[in-house]
Amino acid sequence: MTAEKATENLPRILAVDDELAIRRFLHTVLPSEEFSLHEAENGHAGLAAAASFRPDVILLDLGLPDMDGIEVIKRIREWSQVPIIVLSVRDRENDKVAALDAGADDYLTKPFGVGELLARIRANLRRSLQEIAEPVFISNDLEVDLGNRLVAVNGAAISLTPTEYDILRLLVTHAGKVLTLGQILKQVWGIAYLEQPHVLRVNISNLRRKIEHDPSRPQHITTEPGVGYRLR
Repeated sequence: MTAEKATENLPRILAVDDELAIRRFLHTVLPSEEFSLHEAENGHAGLAAAASFRPDVILLDLGLPDMDGIEVIKRIREWSQVPIIVLSVRDRENDKVAALDAGADDYLTKPFGVGELLARIRANLRRSLQEIAEPVFISNDLEVDLGNRLVAVNGAAISLTPTEYDILRLLVTHAGKVLTLGQILKQVWGIAYLEQPHVLRVNISNLRRKIEHDPSRPQHITTEPGVGYRLR
């Protein structure tokens, strides 16, 4: 196999960032981890590259010189479900929520560690490849059989309310991805409940008591403070 063909078979990463230092950093790290990297330094170039390069994951800065990254996310989501990981210096909760609600799959605040970045990329690649093609989800001691609506922990069946099951199913079908409070409320209860996050928090608490070994230190359903929840 030629070097060119070998590169073609690598997972494709598109980095959209106007900061040269970040692009150089990614250019150093990602190819050495067997990723094929394409770079764009503004939003319009990133949108064009997303269509032509057809990346498997997009790394996106929000503070682009020609348009806000949120707008880039919205435009991409009009035609593609490619995983988008935001890399931004913006660390306010409302910025994270806005990006995730617009359709981003994950959010890393600059500066970030190499290990965490690579772990997030791999997790999003796995999720996009699975897209719940398998009806049974297994994570450590938790097993969720979506086809038969069965949930088990350590092999023992767990009884969930219909609402608890709907929340868990939503988290399972987006395993590894952060879901905002608004996204979960809208999907499970409808838009009338968007301003009632306490309803979700109560159900998450009840769900953790049933599936977590130690609900005070959850290993399955983790909280992204001020943003939402993630199923590991």
